[in-house]
Amino acid sequence: MRLLVTGGCGFIGTNFIQGILAAHPDWTVVNLDKLTYAGNRHNLAALEAAHSGGLDPRYVFVHGDIADRDLVLALLEEHRLEALVNFAAESHVDRSINDPAPFLNTNVLGAQNLLECARMRRLKRFVQVSTDEVYGSLGPSGAFTEDLPLLPNSPYSASKASADLICRAYRETYGLPVIVTRCSNNYGPYQFPEKLIPLMFLKAQAGEPLPVYGQGLNVRDWIWVEDHCRGVELALLRGAPGEIYNFGGASERTNLEVVRAILRHLGRPESLISFVTDRPGHDLRYAMDFSKAARELDFAPSLDFEAGLARTLDWYRDNGPWLDSVQSGAYRRFMDQWYGERA
Repeated sequence: MRLLVTGGCGFIGTNFIQGILAAHPDWTVVNLDKLTYAGNRHNLAALEAAHSGGLDPRYVFVHGDIADRDLVLALLEEHRLEALVNFAAESHVDRSINDPAPFLNTNVLGAQNLLECARMRRLKRFVQVSTDEVYGSLGPSGAFTEDLPLLPNSPYSASKASADLICRAYRETYGLPVIVTRCSNNYGPYQFPEKLIPLMFLKAQAGEPLPVYGQGLNVRDWIWVEDHCRGVELALLRGAPGEIYNFGGASERTNLEVVRAILRHLGRPESLISFVTDRPGHDLRYAMDFSKAARELDFAPSLDFEAGLARTLDWYRDNGPWLDSVQSGAYRRFMDQWYGERA
């Protein structure tokens, strides 16, 4: 297969490309990434060095914007691409509250441009990578199923829900073979340190206060990133056009439980926990029912949360230079601004 992956230098995209090239030695991957603050080309430097040479390289990196129609159309034609997986997105809820505009530009207009280019070049498959956050918030019981209405509560989740609906429209109106995947909270190597687990790792290592929203009782279902990537691959290979597939890790934890587990692994005291003012519209609980993906795609999570968390924290500990390289001055200013107010 000849595949366009967008946002491949981000956290999930990096893990996806690494897995795809390892599992499919006859595939070609073109990675289109704008390299915004969370995109890191160095993540795939080894693959680029190993597979980017020759007349028909297996891996090609292109620096560019998914909203650039001329560029996307040229890539699809030049590399004779057959399918597209869209990971490209502004993805941090806190940043979307601070400034929704980039989320609408990338997550909605960018996704629509990719769909239009895929329609014009008659791609065989288009996979839109979405999120459980489009469903809104759960109460103390139950789980999200694919047939639930979309009730997003943040600018980020609203932008992803909008893209999902545009995907549906392209399937119903134009017959484009679109598949939408929705997953729970990812964790693992290469995650940008604004997200919960790497952020808490960094602060715990430095002996700094660990900012936890509210009382830390918000619940998330955690999925090992490689399990999510396997789910996306299965959707690409076996998914039915027009369908939606949920992926989860069957690992519900409160934020406070996650933070305490990190502190235990690192041998740091719980006195470092500092409760901060809850963010606006903070969804109480997410949980994914992935029985459809299990039934139709043979999907199942491979790693439980405790084992995955230990593996993740060990990776961060062993890759200090990577963490140093992604912590820019702009990132630190944002973190100081956002988490500065204590509850």
